[in-house]
Amino acid sequence: MLPTAMHYSHTLLKEVVQPGQTVVDATMGNGFDTELLAALVGDKGQVFAFDVQEQALEVTKNRLAVKHLLAQATLIHRRHEHLGDYVTEPVQAAIFNLGYLPRGNKDIITMPETTQQALNALLPLLAPKGRIVIVCYYGHQGGEAELDTVHRFCAGLPQESYNVLSYQFINQRNQPPILYCIERKKTALTLM
Repeated sequence: MLPTAMHYSHTLLKEVVQPGQTVVDATMGNGFDTELLAALVGDKGQVFAFDVQEQALEVTKNRLAVKHLLAQATLIHRRHEHLGDYVTEPVQAAIFNLGYLPRGNKDIITMPETTQQALNALLPLLAPKGRIVIVCYYGHQGGEAELDTVHRFCAGLPQESYNVLSYQFINQRNQPPILYCIERKKTALTLM
């Protein structure tokens, strides 16, 4: 059976993340991706996880504590466009789940401008063969504009430096999420 966007995002991360590496969860949410990344990098690695909602930090902190994964996670109560203020070393992988916090305030959503800022900050930090996985939930007001921004960003990356994948179910109702994966080639030109 074909994997959902969420399951496929985890597969894409597991393929490239090794113990001791630095990774980013740009949209912490309920902490499922942060938990996966913390387990993958182990106690010698580091996960930087961002969210603007206090609820997300509390849920994620509790989730990581139960699994004894807090030591390798830095939970940051800021929006993802500020990730460049915290992350300066090479990043092996990053994940974005765009939209709103499940079971949270649906009026607080990720925005096209801030998502593009976060991607622009992250791209130069991406290690060779590293990946940025973006899962776009776009069925809410403002979601289509963000999807368009992400699509244009990904489609505009030079093929000499990046491979970009788009994964979506095209025969399902209710705007199923669309997954993008940016993979840096061994030698990549920097954009700036």
